[in-house]
Amino acid sequence: MSLLLAMLLQVGPDPMGGGMQGDDLVRDRPPRPAAEQPAEPEMLNPTSAWLVSCLDQLAEDPARAHTTAQIRRSETTGPDRVLANHCLGTAATELGLWDDARAAFLDARAETPADEARTRARFALMAGNAALASGDAQGALDLLGQAADDARAAQSAPMQALAAIDRARVLVTMGRGDDALAALDMATTLAPERSEGWLLKATLLRRLERLDKAQGAIEHAAGLAPTNPEIGLEAGVIAVLAGREDAARQSWQSVIDLAPESPVAATARDYLAQLAPQDTAPEPVPAPAPEPEPEILPQPEPR
Repeated sequence: MSLLLAMLLQVGPDPMGGGMQGDDLVRDRPPRPAAEQPAEPEMLNPTSAWLVSCLDQLAEDPARAHTTAQIRRSETTGPDRVLANHCLGTAATELGLWDDARAAFLDARAETPADEARTRARFALMAGNAALASGDAQGALDLLGQAADDARAAQSAPMQALAAIDRARVLVTMGRGDDALAALDMATTLAPERSEGWLLKATLLRRLERLDKAQGAIEHAAGLAPTNPEIGLEAGVIAVLAGREDAARQSWQSVIDLAPESPVAATARDYLAQLAPQDTAPEPVPAPAPEPEPEILPQPEPR
């Protein structure tokens, strides 16, 4: 069950210019969980079991989950109200009610104890992504700053890296490419084992026309997640812009082989179709057989 669906643009025209486009820095991505969700609801206390039930309801009826969470929030205080806001914000996200989602996640953060800084950081991240979805880039930047502060207070390098990645996404929408690159440098320093930061760094470097550095970043990402088709897609874009069409073909074909039914594979097929047909060597023409030497007939003996 998704706990956060950040409203990010799908792969499409690159606002920073260019022709073929790879994985956008601003696009759908894996959800960020706001809390660890135990696998066995029957082992939970009633409060946590309610959250699991509310989140499970989202798959079938997000509007009902939204209403259920509103009622729960109005009737509870303390930790119960935090979890009600958690589900309310998630349901609002599913419904595209971004202002409601932002408010619910901010309420959840405000009502989370100060000594639970990591959880407060997660709620601030979700509120920031809801703000970005609503079109409030500056508000998103401010909220992600709060998330970074909470993550530092929690001494959580992975959480700080997530905040830096989301900050980079917002900065890209604001046309601040160099600032976004600085945020991604921070993210890959704080969490060098996360392929997401390296992939986005490669994408941004490619947009900034720094292809040599983009190549290094995408190779690092591929080393961390060799079966991630989005990395293969971006690797092909970098290769084709560098004039290495054969490498681009190989990268995009690998995407199709890895996830043939995925949207990423559909994009790879489209990119392959835009390339000129691959040259094929002409079949060799056999050399003509040598003409037989004329037979020399014996001369008749003189009479």
